[in-house]
Amino acid sequence: MDLEPDAQKHDWSSDVYQVLKDHDVQLICTVPDAGLTQILKKCHADSDMSVLTLTTEEEGIGIITGAWLGGVRGVLMMQSSGAGNCINALSLPQNCHTPCAMIVTMRGQWNEFNPWQVPMGSNVEPVFRQMGVQCFRADTATKTGELCSGALGLAFNSTTSTAVLIDQQVIGIKDFAK
Repeated sequence: MDLEPDAQKHDWSSDVYQVLKDHDVQLICTVPDAGLTQILKKCHADSDMSVLTLTTEEEGIGIITGAWLGGVRGVLMMQSSGAGNCINALSLPQNCHTPCAMIVTMRGQWNEFNPWQVPMGSNVEPVFRQMGVQCFRADTATKTGELCSGALGLAFNSTTSTAVLIDQQVIGIKDFAK
């Protein structure tokens, strides 16, 4: 992976994992992605967290909504290509006045090699905003943890939907040629 210089020096995934702990997140719903690998490994290893692998991203919205109603804090983690699957489901937390905290690793941006990733990668933020999701862009590794903390705090304290969009320059690009 080619990473921005900041990402090569700073372990943003450890920051995000600590934010999850600090906000008492007990449930992670995910369709795994290479950009999420390090965070998910930490969550799997944590006996206080459950990681639920989904068949499709929108399932996670219903699951974390139900978990909240049962007293459990959850976060949905996915790649930007799966965000489009969630559009209709985002009406659930909005109408039920429950939080929907999402961490999204972006594709279709800087130095993308796969043209199929570009349309959703370019439109996650405007589409999410149209659905009432407060979006925060993590464009450097050192800001990622702080942005996640603020977004989770906003979601859990005000029962709103939030998404931290972690730019491709932070997570790096996939290089299948190597």
